[in-house]
Amino acid sequence: MNVMIFLIPVALFMAVVGLCAFFWSLRSGQYEDLDGAAHRVLIPDDEDAPN
Repeated sequence: MNVMIFLIPVALFMAVVGLCAFFWSLRSGQYEDLDGAAHRVLIPDDEDAPN
């Protein structure tokens, strides 16, 4: 039972850190262009073409 005294605050701290990381990613624009990466895969790069 003494382990629970240690594990509950650790779990709460990890949840807060994860939530802060999620909100940081929202503010920095990580989720603004979800379709761009999917379409960018289909566009051929001229620089990578074999000679």
